[in-house]
Amino acid sequence: MENKTVLITGGNKGIGLELTEMFIADGANVIVAARDFSNFKYNQHPQVRTEKFDFQNVAGIPEFIAGLPAIDVLINNAGVMYATPYDEYTAESVDQVLKINIEAPVALITAVSESMKDKKYGRIVNNASIAGQIGHPDVWYGITKAGVINMTKSFAKILGPHGIVVNAVAPGPIETDMLHTIPQARRDAIKAAVYTGRFGKPEEVASAMHWLATDCPEYINGTCIDINNGSFPR
Repeated sequence: MENKTVLITGGNKGIGLELTEMFIADGANVIVAARDFSNFKYNQHPQVRTEKFDFQNVAGIPEFIAGLPAIDVLINNAGVMYATPYDEYTAESVDQVLKINIEAPVALITAVSESMKDKKYGRIVNNASIAGQIGHPDVWYGITKAGVINMTKSFAKILGPHGIVVNAVAPGPIETDMLHTIPQARRDAIKAAVYTGRFGKPEEVASAMHWLATDCPEYINGTCIDINNGSFPR
């Protein structure tokens, strides 16, 4: 990955931070886009460029990408979830979830793929969720993550002829900040359903995403890898 440029949304914490570290180790140039870098430990790293950006600003994404070097690898990792009953969602919360979880990734892929087409090379990895595969209690989150899975397949079909590989992962609950938004009763039920009685670790998801972004064969395209330890076996 030396001399490759990687853009990671939400690369300042959780799964995104694990990916940032993996790509640094690869020798890549890493651009981390997030809203806040106050506690980010790679602020001064020579391989890392930080960009403050709020992905609710979907309309600003083309200009944002135009101000960056050509992207070789895009990691759509940023996301938001509310453990809110469907009939208690505010219009503002619905708008935020839709913009950050699905509209922004579509806009990012659209923008970065132009230079990828020119190079006949590109890797795009989307962080979906088991929520997009089951009847998830957080209805709007599940809707957006189902959209991410379908978006992955659509863009793989559209961009594959240009040498661009587009895949996704669908993790179950992972030990990140987002886990704390899930009510305790649901957390207990999830733990009881998985094979090993624990939540996933950020590095486990990051390892799969890193492989899809680097070493996975080109013929693995338009795929979503389940990372749920048996809570949704297929």
